[in-house]
Amino acid sequence: MTTESAGTSGGAGARAGWAAPLCWSAVALEGFDLVVLGVVLPSLLRDPSWGLNPASASLISVVGLVGVMVGALAAGPLTDRFGRRSMLLVTVTSFSVLTLLCAFAPGPVLFGVLRFLAGLGLGGVLPVAIAMVNEFARSGRGGSATTVLMTGYHVGAVLTSLLGILVIPSLGWRAMFVIGALPVLVLVPLIWLRLPESIPVERGPAARRNPIATLFHGGYLRATLAFWVTSFMGLLLVYGLNTWLPEIMRSAGYALGAALALLLVLNVGAIVGLLLAGRVADKIGVRTSTIAWFTAAALFLALLSIKLPGVGVYVSVLLAGVFVFSSQVLVYAYVSQYYPAEARATAIGSASGVGRLGAICGPVVGGTLLSAGLAYPWGFYAFAVVAAIGAASVSVVGRIRSADTPDRRVETA
Repeated sequence: MTTESAGTSGGAGARAGWAAPLCWSAVALEGFDLVVLGVVLPSLLRDPSWGLNPASASLISVVGLVGVMVGALAAGPLTDRFGRRSMLLVTVTSFSVLTLLCAFAPGPVLFGVLRFLAGLGLGGVLPVAIAMVNEFARSGRGGSATTVLMTGYHVGAVLTSLLGILVIPSLGWRAMFVIGALPVLVLVPLIWLRLPESIPVERGPAARRNPIATLFHGGYLRATLAFWVTSFMGLLLVYGLNTWLPEIMRSAGYALGAALALLLVLNVGAIVGLLLAGRVADKIGVRTSTIAWFTAAALFLALLSIKLPGVGVYVSVLLAGVFVFSSQVLVYAYVSQYYPAEARATAIGSASGVGRLGAICGPVVGGTLLSAGLAYPWGFYAFAVVAAIGAASVSVVGRIRSADTPDRRVETA
């Protein structure tokens, strides 16, 4: 693999060490911005000047996720064509500026428009970051490289939940969007100065190959469709729970502070699960790990339907978080190992982008169940079924070796 710098001269080898922390930071900001809506929704729903109900709040969430879907689908081919570094700069800058503007939205219509536009940048971050860290990962460590990267998402989510508890009562919900945009003032200059380009751009026959066509030829078709279904289910779980868990728990009788604390615990569990899942995937293979993680997620989501006293509910939510969120990240790790480098960002972007349809359905499902008064306990049963379908769909992916990663094992079906 050739490493070259774009925008600065010399020192590309030294700058390679910046790839993982800078991509991690970008994903952390993405996690903050994607989860912040779930944190501020309880306040927005109780603001009489906005006139929101669960159905209209779900619409705002869906509009933002449509932007994320479009951004993910577009960013993958653009990244494989023009390079990782430039796309990371564009996506991080755009979603941060638009997130800041959300703080000044006078009403739900403009707020929804800004969430859509921010989503275009948010959707592009993940394909770029995953492709880059996998290209710099040591041989046989693709699973842990991806899962460690995605701890950034959940660190961002945990910080969002914690800041929501501390900031919203005193400064209001608008302050959350200002806080979420400020780190870009440091991150973008660092990306510009320190991040290397991971693969040659527009050189050789690989650069001339259509990366989209790769997804459907040479034995990749079945895997591509299976990854799309699995990603749909995984992202339905992620966004359904992150958007509506506080309100579902409030409908079960918990106070607002406890409900927000449970969202924080869910994402702490996600971080633990990611660190564990990556190590397991590197040892037993990413396919086996992905199936096992979705199966365990189904079990622990079903158990959340049992109302437990005291610390029991926190332990239950923690365990659900361990498996629910890292299941989807293992899908990304699987995809990144399954396809060749010239189509890797496109494959990740397509799985993420098509999966965003599930992300859109997650808040809709939660909002519908809340409006019907059925969110607790039936919401958890519904999410458990979704996880079980994810386990079944990923199990049909067969065995294939990426041409550029001959020593990486992807197990047979």
